[in-house]
Amino acid sequence: MQSVNDYYSAIQLRSDRWSALRAATAALARDPSGRKADAQRKEVERLFDALALVETYWAFPGVQAFDHLRRQFEHGNLDDLAFGTHRAARALTTGAYRRRHIPLDRDSADAEDHEDEAMLSPEARALARPYFEVMIVDDLNEHQERWLRNNVQRMRRPEDPFIYETVVVPSLEDALIGILFNHNVQAVVVRPGLSLKSKTELPILKRYLNRAGGAEGIEALKAEDYGPELCRLIAKVRPELDAYLVTERSVEEIAGLDLGICRRVFYNQEDFLELHLNILRGVQSRYKTPFFTALVEYSKQPTGVFHAMPISRGKSISRSHWIQDMGAFYGPNIFLAETSATSGGLDSLLEPHGPIKKAQELAARAFGAKQTFFATNGTSTCNKIVVQALMRPGDIVLIDRDCHKSHHYGMVLAGAQVVYLDSYPLNEYSMYGAVPLKEIKHQLLKLKAAGKLDRVRMLLLTNCTFDGVVYNVERVMEECLAIKPDLIFLWDEAWFAFARFGPTYRQRTAMNAANHLRERLRSPEQAKAWEKQQEKLKDADEATLLKTRLVAPPDARVRAYATQSTHKTLTSLRQGSMIHVNDQDFKGEVEQSFREAYMTHTSTSPNYQIIASLDVGRRQVELEGFEFVQRQVEAAMSMRKAIATHPLLQKYFKVLAAGDMIPAEYRESGVESYYDPHQGWTDIWECWEKDEFVLDATRVTLAVGGTGWDGDTFKTKILMDKYGIQINKTSRNTVLFMTNIGTTRSSVAYLIEVLVEIANELDERLDDASKMERLAFEHRVKALMVDLPPLPDFSRFHDAFRSDQSTTEGDIRTAFFLSYDENNCDYLALDGSIRQAMKSGREVVSASFIIPYPPGFPILVPGQVVSEEILAFMRALDVNEIHGYWPDLGLRVFTEEALDNLVKNKLPKAAE
Repeated sequence: MQSVNDYYSAIQLRSDRWSALRAATAALARDPSGRKADAQRKEVERLFDALALVETYWAFPGVQAFDHLRRQFEHGNLDDLAFGTHRAARALTTGAYRRRHIPLDRDSADAEDHEDEAMLSPEARALARPYFEVMIVDDLNEHQERWLRNNVQRMRRPEDPFIYETVVVPSLEDALIGILFNHNVQAVVVRPGLSLKSKTELPILKRYLNRAGGAEGIEALKAEDYGPELCRLIAKVRPELDAYLVTERSVEEIAGLDLGICRRVFYNQEDFLELHLNILRGVQSRYKTPFFTALVEYSKQPTGVFHAMPISRGKSISRSHWIQDMGAFYGPNIFLAETSATSGGLDSLLEPHGPIKKAQELAARAFGAKQTFFATNGTSTCNKIVVQALMRPGDIVLIDRDCHKSHHYGMVLAGAQVVYLDSYPLNEYSMYGAVPLKEIKHQLLKLKAAGKLDRVRMLLLTNCTFDGVVYNVERVMEECLAIKPDLIFLWDEAWFAFARFGPTYRQRTAMNAANHLRERLRSPEQAKAWEKQQEKLKDADEATLLKTRLVAPPDARVRAYATQSTHKTLTSLRQGSMIHVNDQDFKGEVEQSFREAYMTHTSTSPNYQIIASLDVGRRQVELEGFEFVQRQVEAAMSMRKAIATHPLLQKYFKVLAAGDMIPAEYRESGVESYYDPHQGWTDIWECWEKDEFVLDATRVTLAVGGTGWDGDTFKTKILMDKYGIQINKTSRNTVLFMTNIGTTRSSVAYLIEVLVEIANELDERLDDASKMERLAFEHRVKALMVDLPPLPDFSRFHDAFRSDQSTTEGDIRTAFFLSYDENNCDYLALDGSIRQAMKSGREVVSASFIIPYPPGFPILVPGQVVSEEILAFMRALDVNEIHGYWPDLGLRVFTEEALDNLVKNKLPKAAE
C-alpha cells in the first residue's frame, strides 16, 4: 500500500483507499480460507485503519455505516462486507450518494443496483436536487450527536430546493481540516461546545491544517473565543462558504467582533427550523444565476421576431431545406435563446440595470472584487479597455516586455510612454520567467530621480505567466506604493481565473492581495512600521532601497485591476472574460473614462450565450470551484510524479520543477521541487507565502529536447497528428501541458501511456540505428539542449521616439503610425543587408511588431532598435509562424530619412 506521503490530495487518498478496500474485501469473500487469506485480512485491516482517520470528515457513508462495515469484518460476515464496501465505493465514484439514499445492507429493499449515475442523461441529472453537506462543530458524545442529527434532519421538506446531510466534528482544528478536505461542505454551524485541538494525528491532515494559514497562536484563545475565531479562519480559507454561529455570549459582546463569513448569529437557542431555512437561503444566494435564468425564461416565451436576426428562435434554420444538419447538431434551445432584445426580462451589456447587472455583482462577490464587468470578445479586449480607461497620452507605464500582444497594442491606442521591463531569462529552455521586483523598483527610482514620477501612471504585469510563474502580488504592490503611493496596477490574470478557489493559490491573486493590503494599510501597526522605516531610510541611496523590503505609507491608495479569461480556466463559452476592479479611486476618477473605453471596445450586439455561460460559470465555482481546483492540482501533481518516477521516461523527458524555472535568489523557502521520489510531496504553503516567485503546479512544462524533436514538431507532428493530444504552448525544446477543472485522471493516464509509447519507439529506433544515424540524433539533441541562443533583453527605443535620454520610456504610438506611410519604411534581409547596415553604423529600427510563435510575444516593437542579440535570436528561430515578418522581403524597418525628419523637424506626435 502506498505511503500517505505519496499523495498530494486527501481526496485522491480517500478514493484510492476505498477502491483498494473494495478489491480486497471482494477477494477475501471469494476465498476466505485460501493461502492468501491471512495477507488479505491484514490488508483489509490496514485499509480500515487508514480510512477510519478520514471518514469522520464526510457525511457519506458516515461514521456509523463505516463502523458497521468494520464490525462485519470483525465478525466474519465477509459476503455482507464485500457487498456493502462495493456499494459504498461505487457510490463515491459515481456520485450516486448525492442523488439518493445508498443502503449498504443487502437485505434492504433498495439494495439492488441502480443505473450508474454517470450514465444518466444531463436532463435526468438536472432534475435531481443538488446535494451538499453541512458541518456542525461541537464536542458531543454519541447520544448528543444522534439527537442533534435527528433534529436537523426532521426540518427537511419535499419542497426544499436542495438536500443536505450533516457531518459533526468536535474541534476548531477538525473544522479547518474538514472544510479543506471535504469539498461537499457548503455551510458550517459553529456551536458553543467546540474544543480547540484535533485528536487525529495523520501527516496529510496536518498538511491540510497548515494550508489554513494563520491558525498559529490559537492556543492562547479563551474557550468562548473559539467560535468567532473559527468563523474568521473559515473566511480566510474558504470565503465562499456560509457560517452560522450559535453562542451563549451577549449581543453587546458579539456586536463588535469580526465574525468573518458568519451570515447569522443564533443566541443560545435550538431553533432548528430557522437554522435550516438560513442554510438553504445561503446556498440559494450562490446558486442563483440572474441572467441565465432570465434567458431560459425568455426562450420559453412565444414572440414575433421583427428585428435583424433571422436565426432568432431558429426560424431561418427550421424553414430551411439545406441547413437542417446545423439545427440537429446544436439543438433547439440555443436558437430559442438567440436574440438581440434587451427588454422582455433581458438586459443590455452596455447599460446593464437588470439581470446582467445582478450577475456582474455576484461575480464581483465570488472573485473578491469591488466591481466586475463581463466581456464577450476575450481578454485581449479587456486589456485594451483597462489600458484606454486609465492611460492618457504622455502617461508613463511600466510594462512586462513579454506580456500578451494586446497590451502592446493598447499602449498604441492610449498614446502611453512605455518603459519595458525585462523578465529573468531561462536560456536553457528558450523562455522567460517574470520581472524581478528589484528591476521594477530600479525603474521607478530612476524615474523619480529624473523628476518624472508624477507622470508614472501604471505597472502592468502578467500573473501568472503562460509558463506558470506567479508573482508575490501583495509584496509587489506594497513596495511599489512605497515609492509611488497612487500607482495603478493592472494584473493580466488571463490564465489564473481558477486561483481564487484554491486556498494556497488565492493569496497570490490581484483581488485578494488588494483586499488584504487595504486592510493592512488601515491598521495602526502599518503606520508605526512606515514611520520607523522612514527614519531608518532617510537619505538612503538607491542600492539601499533596492535591498530593503519597503513599507507602503498608510495613506497609499490601493488601485488594482485584473483581466481574466474565464473561458480559459473555468466554465464559459469561448471569449467569455471578466474585468475585476479593486480601485479606491474608481468612483471618483475612473468610472466615466472606463465607461467610454468599455463602449469603444464592446459590441452593441454581444452574444447572450457567452454572458449566460459567465453567469453559470460563476455559480459553479462558488459552489464547487474548491473541489474542481483541488482535482485539477491533483491531476497535475499525479502527472509530475508519474513522469519523474518512470525510468524510461526519464531518458527522454524532464518535468521542469520550481528549481528549473525560478532562480534560487527568488526562492526564499529553498523549495526546488514540489515532489521528490524519496520524500514524497512538499507542502507548498510556505513557498507560496514567502517566495518572490512560485510555480503554478497545474502547468506541467515538459522538456522534450532529449527526443531530438523541437517543441513545435513534438506538439504538431507527434502529439496532435498521431495521438490527438492538444496543447497550445511550446518553446524551442519544451511543451506545456495545462490541466484545468475538466481534466480527469483518465486523461493523465492516457498522456503517460502516450509518452511511454514514444519513449519505447525512440529506444527501438536507436537500437537499430547506424552509427551515422546515432550521431545525427545526438547532434539534434545537442542543438536543442545545449547550443541555444541567449534570449535578448529589450534593447531601447530610438532617440526619435524618446523625449530625453535620462530614462528609457518611448513613444510607441508615434512609431506605430509613422509606419502607415510606406515611404517611411524599407525591408532588410536577415541573411545579409540588415547586418551590413548595422556594420556600417546605421541604427536599424523596427517599424512593426515582430512576434514569433513560439515564444508568442514581441521580440521587436515599433520604434525599437535592432540589437546584435535580437538579430542572433531571430536567426536561430526555426519556427514557421512569425507575425510581422515577411520572409520574401525581410524585416520591415524605418528609413534613415524618416527618422532624421522626425528628429530634425520634430514632427507632431500622433498622441498629441
